[in-house]
Amino acid sequence: MSELLPQELRILVAVAEYGGFSAAAAALGLTQSAVSHSVRGSETKIGAVLFGRGRTGASPTQAGERAVGHARRILRLYEVMGAEVRAAGRGAPDRDTVEGVLRIAAFRSAALHLLPPALDRLAARHPGIRPEVRVVREIGPGTAGEVAAGRADLGIATLGAAQGMPPGLLSGVLVEEAYSLVHPAGHPDPKALPLMDWDENCGSYTRSWWQAQDWIPRATVKAEDDAMVLTMVGRGLGMAIMPELSLREAGDAVDITGLGPRGPVRRVGYVTTPESASTLAVRALIRELRSEGS
Repeated sequence: MSELLPQELRILVAVAEYGGFSAAAAALGLTQSAVSHSVRGSETKIGAVLFGRGRTGASPTQAGERAVGHARRILRLYEVMGAEVRAAGRGAPDRDTVEGVLRIAAFRSAALHLLPPALDRLAARHPGIRPEVRVVREIGPGTAGEVAAGRADLGIATLGAAQGMPPGLLSGVLVEEAYSLVHPAGHPDPKALPLMDWDENCGSYTRSWWQAQDWIPRATVKAEDDAMVLTMVGRGLGMAIMPELSLREAGDAVDITGLGPRGPVRRVGYVTTPESASTLAVRALIRELRSEGS
C-alpha cells in the first residue's frame, strides 16, 4: 500500500468533520473536484471505501472512521514534533522545553475534581503547555473513544467499564474509589427509598454487584448526570449509590454510608495512544496525575 501524504490526511479529516466534499473543500481552500480526487486516491491506496456518498453529503464508513482516527493522530504528531524540536533547538532549560497545546478529554467529576490540582502543578513546572479540556460523557466510546479518534491526546476514563477499551491504547490506574450509599440526611430508612441512577453509571461494570444485592431495587429515576442525582437525593426524592469523586460535591442535605470492604470500587485512570505517551507534554501530565492520585 502506498503511503498517504499529509495533505491527503488533512482532506480525509476535513471531509469527516464537515460532512461532505464541498464543505471540506471550502474549509481547506480547495476545489470540490480536488477533494473528491484526493479521497478517491486515498481509497485506492488503502484498498477500502472510506466514505459513503449521498445526496446530503459524505459520512465515514467503518473503515473510514478508523482511517480518519489514524489521520488525526498522525497530523497531531506533526504538530507535536514541530513544537518539541523548536524548543530543543532554542537550547531552553528543561522546564521550558515542554510547550504547546495539550488536548485532554475527561468525564465531568474527573474534570471537576481530579484534573485541576494536576493542571495547577503542570502550569507551575511547564508554563509553555496550554491545556484544552473537553468534558465528555462516559457513554458509548466515552473519553477513550476521543483518544482513539485522535481528538484528544489523553483521556481520563473509567477503566474496566462495560463498553471496553478501544484496541491499541495505553492506560494506567490513577485512583480507586469506593462507591457509597447516599441518602437524604436523617432519613430513618434510606433503603426503602427509590433508587436513583444516571445515564453514565448505567453501563458501569459495577452493575453485576448491584444485581447481587437483594436490598437494591431497580432504578426508577434516571438523571442526566451524577450532579443531578446528588441534588435530587438531597431533596428527599430517593437514594443512590455513587463513587467518591461524585460525592465531593455532597453537602449537609445528604448522608453518606459506606458499603463495606466488599462494596464496588471504580478504577479511574488515564488513556492515551502509544505515540502520544512518548511526547513530553503527555508524559508531564501523567506524572502530575499520578502525584495527585498517590
